[in-house]
Amino acid sequence: MIGLSGRLRSALIIGGQGIRARKLRTFLSMVSLFMGVLAVVAVQAGAEIANRAMLADVELNMGKDGTRQLYLPPDADVDTVLEVVRGRSDAVALTSAQAIIGEPGVKPVNEGGGPVDEPGGYGPRLACDQNGCRELSDGNEDAPSGQAVELQLVGLTGDVRTFKPFRTTSGQWLDFGGDPSLAPRLVLNAKAAKAFERYRVPAEMRLTGGTTNATPRFIGVVEDGGYQPTAYVRSDELANWLPTSGLSDGRSGPGIQVLMSPSASDVEHALRARLVAGGTPADQIHVNTVNTLERMSTELKLMRLIFLGMAALVLLIGVAGILNVGLATVGERVEEFALRRAVGTPRLLLAGIVLAETLLTGLLTAAAAIGVGIVGLRVGASVFGSRFPSLEGVAFPWQAGVAGVVAGLVAGVLGGLVPALRAARIPISTVMRA
Repeated sequence: MIGLSGRLRSALIIGGQGIRARKLRTFLSMVSLFMGVLAVVAVQAGAEIANRAMLADVELNMGKDGTRQLYLPPDADVDTVLEVVRGRSDAVALTSAQAIIGEPGVKPVNEGGGPVDEPGGYGPRLACDQNGCRELSDGNEDAPSGQAVELQLVGLTGDVRTFKPFRTTSGQWLDFGGDPSLAPRLVLNAKAAKAFERYRVPAEMRLTGGTTNATPRFIGVVEDGGYQPTAYVRSDELANWLPTSGLSDGRSGPGIQVLMSPSASDVEHALRARLVAGGTPADQIHVNTVNTLERMSTELKLMRLIFLGMAALVLLIGVAGILNVGLATVGERVEEFALRRAVGTPRLLLAGIVLAETLLTGLLTAAAAIGVGIVGLRVGASVFGSRFPSLEGVAFPWQAGVAGVVAGLVAGVLGGLVPALRAARIPISTVMRA
């Protein structure tokens, strides 16, 4: 073991001296190999960033992997749900209501609650049950058009960002400490913020099912991945202006939803038991677990393999270049290797010297490619971060660095194996020609 360690150390030292003595050839080898290693680094980094971006978009809508989602019918007892999850950090109840903010007694500019920059709206609002679907009246049939915006209100019992990583773009998120305010504090999503930026409307909010209008306060804007104007509010503040029965009437969403961590099994059991005892049919309580990564792993793996195959082709071109340089170098050093053989240098050590040179060259190339990748990612994030939020604050994936080092070592082995074997087979008699 000691002898092997000494030979390895000697091969590395002599290989490093050979690289320093032939700087131009080392540089040419690195140039031929650089694009291949950089391609592997770029593909691996791009795949990791795309993976995170795709998961982030899905997490905004569905929740993080492992989140338990409990869906209840619109006629479920909202008071029971709010009582069970009150004060829990591992479970959050989401209620839904519809609101119009702006001039009183007018039709909203986006009747139906659709985006203000997309014409057509959502059409009539329907309520469906086992007997079929029927159109619901929103009370705006005979109202004149005016300056008002319709949006969905999502009531929260706690910080939903534990399960859905909303990104705060301005202002602040809801504070669930302290007593509820009589002026509901709203956090808008990007679609709602665009609507209120385009239309300057009075701060008067009328709720579907409510008897009195409220005066809301906008405290922040978040990116939630939603496609319709939505505002988030504390459930207890919304309950000051709307009866709890109006928080889950099915007009503006599927009803009430509860997001739970995998460890909150007691919440799930308590909700199911109490709701079923209260008359909610057990077959209308649906629970599922978010497993986005498992569901998307096949598509992500296929995409990565395709691009890695293309990068491997570029890397093989670099391997061919380092192979040609290595063979030419061995041809020029025949007398040197023969002399080393004459003074007792083992064939294995001669092969190790040549292989060490190509391996060190591959590692230097990998370091250069990784450095360029890190700088390129930072420049790209600073230039395109405002247009692509997924690039904001992104760090260089360590998997890409590992892939670059592995690619450099593999290229060094493939490009130096044939020259190393040729150096080891040089006969001692060659020294007599010198």
